[in-house]
Amino acid sequence: MLKGKTVVIGVSGGIAVYKVCDVVSRLKKLNANVHVIMTKGACEFVAPLTFQTMSQNYVVSDMFQDPKTWDVEHISLAKKADLFLVAPATANVIGKIANGICDDMLTTTVAATKAKVLIAPAMNTNMYENPIIQRNISTLKEYGYNFVEPESGRLACGDTGSGKLASPEVIVESVVSLLQYEKDLVGRKIIITAGPTIESIDPVRYLTNRSSGKMGYAIARVAAARGAEVTLISGKTNIKPPVNIKKFINITSAEDMYQAVVSNLDENDVVVWSSMNKHRLFKRTEKDIGKTVFEVHPGHSQGHVKAVLKQMHEGKRGKLSIMIHKDGIPVNIAFYSLHNDQGKYLGCIEVTQPVADLQEKGSKWRNVWNMIFKKK
Repeated sequence: MLKGKTVVIGVSGGIAVYKVCDVVSRLKKLNANVHVIMTKGACEFVAPLTFQTMSQNYVVSDMFQDPKTWDVEHISLAKKADLFLVAPATANVIGKIANGICDDMLTTTVAATKAKVLIAPAMNTNMYENPIIQRNISTLKEYGYNFVEPESGRLACGDTGSGKLASPEVIVESVVSLLQYEKDLVGRKIIITAGPTIESIDPVRYLTNRSSGKMGYAIARVAAARGAEVTLISGKTNIKPPVNIKKFINITSAEDMYQAVVSNLDENDVVVWSSMNKHRLFKRTEKDIGKTVFEVHPGHSQGHVKAVLKQMHEGKRGKLSIMIHKDGIPVNIAFYSLHNDQGKYLGCIEVTQPVADLQEKGSKWRNVWNMIFKKK
């Protein structure tokens, strides 16, 4: 996945250093070329030999140690990097980078690189919430530096709150997102539905479907990686929600899904339906036999789609809504156009075509696929 990409990791001195060993391991499994720079404080927690063994590259920990090559070390690594990751990033290192202080190999190399920089803070809660630290973080964000927000929980010092280093899984996913995708969906706000819906018959029995949610979660992950603000509305699945989405909403029934879409429609401009329940359960009582009878009526979710489209058109909040579903083996896309560039309402226009055909170079459907996520 990351073959041919070079990630330089700057490790500063904090108890969370041990987690970065797992980050290096995961990146190597993705075929990334990994170089590690350690501060003197970091070397007190984990020996450089550990990172050297896992990265399969020499570890730099001292600006004045004997060079392993004849390149100027900090300039050489700065040029090699496709991405520079600082993890864990202590308050000290964040402050130095924000104010242009270059007094060790880590801060010097960060200052010299033209690559994307990703910073993963880790510190005590009171330190993280200190307005000076927050000002430094805001300054770096204004300069275009990327951050992996710390997690909340019990810290090594015994306190509870924000400041835990993000999990290795989250950090690596952020690295992959920055290296693989351009931020061409910045400004887009997208609702994505995913997973199965459950229609209750009684407190014990229910009707559902075999949807795994994988398609919707994959779309959400990539859309967010490309800069979109994603609201993922999902039935029950065994998949962890993508870490980079704006909002995650759990639902049960098709009606719950519809209401969740409608309630979030004002703040979004694209709806991607990757979860579609084509039936609705109605309950009625047969008076002559005194029993409750259940009927399955088709077309329930299609009505929901049309209702959402109508609201989007009336509020002029978006141009497109798409529905993705499975018909046997091929995955098809139903594309609904709301109105043309002059604002004329076109109604619901369905275009069903295999994804492979949509994405094929030169395909007449490729423009339709691109229009779905067209920038404002």
